[in-house]
Amino acid sequence: MKAYGGDLAFIHDVGYGGFAKQAGEQLLKIFIKEQMYSGLVVDLGCGSGIWARKLLSAGYDVFGVDISPDMIKLARKAAANASFECASFLDVRLPQCSVVTSLGECLCYLFDAKNDLVSLEKLFRRVYSALELGGLFIFDIVTPRVRKNAVSEKSFCESDDWSILVEYFAQKSKDDKVWRRGITTFRKVGKLYRRNYEEHRQRLYESRELAPLLRRLGFSVRVVKKYGDYSLLPGRLGFIARKKQA
Repeated sequence: MKAYGGDLAFIHDVGYGGFAKQAGEQLLKIFIKEQMYSGLVVDLGCGSGIWARKLLSAGYDVFGVDISPDMIKLARKAAANASFECASFLDVRLPQCSVVTSLGECLCYLFDAKNDLVSLEKLFRRVYSALELGGLFIFDIVTPRVRKNAVSEKSFCESDDWSILVEYFAQKSKDDKVWRRGITTFRKVGKLYRRNYEEHRQRLYESRELAPLLRRLGFSVRVVKKYGDYSLLPGRLGFIARKKQA
């Protein structure tokens, strides 16, 4: 699978940055409420750096990770004072930090073929080890409730120099845990438009699969449908986990 090539990375940044901006505002309030006023934030699946830029402005240090080289290029421009690495979140070395975030269902993506529940449990262990006592781990997932009776659903969006068509493929079988999304982009290059296509796959998880893993490791966990006042999309859940004090 291609992971956000140049055109899709650009369109995602300019056309779909609202989630990172709005959710980010609420997450900063959560940080303050949890008395996390400073320190290093590790962002897994950092995308184009919108959240990283907001964190820097609020006085935090940032280390961002993304598997897409094109996203990392954009992130380095958006948040020049942050550190970034192009890598899978399953492999990257996690530095000691105050907070780990992964927004926009990033942990569900199957760009890394070895991503599954076993791999996520290993990642959770690494996150726990990297966090300071009382540190936060905040992420969101897509659940099987996104599935509908229809075989597919399409959405379309356009601007002056780009357009995007997204088609969701849902299997009717309740046993299917993979959600597929076909993405066709058109981006203006000179007088013509360049067409690209990517298919993204996500593994669907229930909160009952992930919350117990976190608690066994020593996190306290809240499962939420909102980050503060910002509601997640239907079929999505957020996790606000804190490394318990010794």
